[in-house]
Amino acid sequence: MRLATLDDGTPDGALVVVSPDGTRVLPAQTSLIAAIADWPGVLPVLQALAARLALGQGDPFGPAQLRAPMPRSWQWLDGSAFNQHGELMQIAFNQAPIETDRPLMYQGLSDRFYGPTDPIPFASEADGIDFEGEFGVIVDAVPMGVTSHDAAAHIRLIVQINDWSLRAIAPVEMKTGFGWIQAKPACSMAPFAVTPDELGRDWRDGRVCCDLAVAWNGQRFGMVRGDEMAFSFPELVAHAARTRDLVAGTIIGSGTVSNRDYATRGSACISERRAIEIIAHGQAQTAFMAIGDSVQMEGRTSDGRTPFGAIDQVTFRA
Repeated sequence: MRLATLDDGTPDGALVVVSPDGTRVLPAQTSLIAAIADWPGVLPVLQALAARLALGQGDPFGPAQLRAPMPRSWQWLDGSAFNQHGELMQIAFNQAPIETDRPLMYQGLSDRFYGPTDPIPFASEADGIDFEGEFGVIVDAVPMGVTSHDAAAHIRLIVQINDWSLRAIAPVEMKTGFGWIQAKPACSMAPFAVTPDELGRDWRDGRVCCDLAVAWNGQRFGMVRGDEMAFSFPELVAHAARTRDLVAGTIIGSGTVSNRDYATRGSACISERRAIEIIAHGQAQTAFMAIGDSVQMEGRTSDGRTPFGAIDQVTFRA
């Protein structure tokens, strides 16, 4: 089942169920953040709407009507579950490896998520504008101390995310030890949130085993796979909930999708490419994004479907 949010002028938007071909919707008479808080009660209603859509019912809609599936959340926690990304970033920022057996995770800005075609404002190109393609999950209420085995049952929806980053600011904030504020503006989401069964065999071992196609200004940048996570999503959920409950609607990200075979696969962020260039040539050759640049991202299943839809955004000067 695929869900989306239409812009109805309210902060959380109007939740709709989307037809299998992505051309028709039926209203759910609620918002996604409200639905996830009462998932067992709302799910039968959503499934009934999905059945009607499968029979050809529903209203047409346009991409311009779509916001992020969850335009704002109570909490956004982003992991860094791809070891290859961490190793390359240490090279990019000339930093020592982080010695830990725990998942890396930070708490980011959650009061807004940009929609899939929203133009994105930035103050200055000098801040090092970068995109980061990743996958994420939305959970219902998770009790403190949950095991990773039990955490799997709390994953209700899967999303595709562009975690915007400002690379010139990040090292300064990292050195303070207090986490990111300026270096991590609001993220973007692809238009559709999907239930795990929508991915079929491409949701296994608690991982999104899909390709993520990334293009910068229309040129191929990466075709990375989501199955090389060192920690699964249930493990990330359990880590986040070790000392606290997680409120329904919490979004947890995988971190930038990154593969060992980066020479073939490419990357999902510019900073990784710069690190690869440092390894190969002794210095970075690729600049970060300019104002007016565009980025496109699209998750693709093994059978060629695009369940999340596409992110297609342009930067502009705020």
